[in-house]
Amino acid sequence: MDTQDGLMLSLAPTAGRPLLGVTILLVEDSRFAAEGLRLMCVRSGARIRRADSLASARKHLRVYRPTIVLVDMTLPDGSGSRLILELASSLPRIEAILAISGDPGARDPALASGADGFLIKPVARLSTFQSLILAHLPKERQPLGPRPLSDERIEPDLVAYRDDLNHAAHLLEPGRRPTDVDYLAQFLGGVARSAGDTALGEAVMALAASEATGAPHQGALDAVAALVRSRIAAPADFMRYL
Repeated sequence: MDTQDGLMLSLAPTAGRPLLGVTILLVEDSRFAAEGLRLMCVRSGARIRRADSLASARKHLRVYRPTIVLVDMTLPDGSGSRLILELASSLPRIEAILAISGDPGARDPALASGADGFLIKPVARLSTFQSLILAHLPKERQPLGPRPLSDERIEPDLVAYRDDLNHAAHLLEPGRRPTDVDYLAQFLGGVARSAGDTALGEAVMALAASEATGAPHQGALDAVAALVRSRIAAPADFMRYL
């Protein structure tokens, strides 16, 4: 544990920064979603570190012990439920293991794997995030006295969204693995929902539907690829035009 971690853990939570003393490991492959959660942690006083895969998360966990682990259910090297199962059965146990996903249907598998709670993405309001985290922490980690509920919405930088689009563009290149279509649909669908990109989200849903039924999906794949390329090529403030 470094000096900054030690200082963070020694601080008591306050009404304005209710997560002081908490260290969060976020296991999330989307830069855009991770940036939103990072900003919420900073506003709340929590220390946050990020892993973008199961393998990376396991490396983090060999080095330090977080207070909370937030695990995305869809990761590039497997389901988040695998990591949740490992964490839930390990001793001593992490104080709180929370699953996150843009798919409400992922809730039951997450809880069955041992997650203490489930967060549906996107989590946009700071007060919602703080309440969800505090609900799974013991009394000694709760701030004393009344806590003001901020109506502040957290807006991640669109640079992070463009990073996710570039990742999707790489998955759309010729020669992709057969499993990439499934991962692409889950990854890009969640990213589009978080960013409020309705057109891209609908195109991804059409792709997922074609893939699920075994119907030819090249047309749907081409439509998704065209939207991804158009957003990457657009000006930095392109989201205002969607």
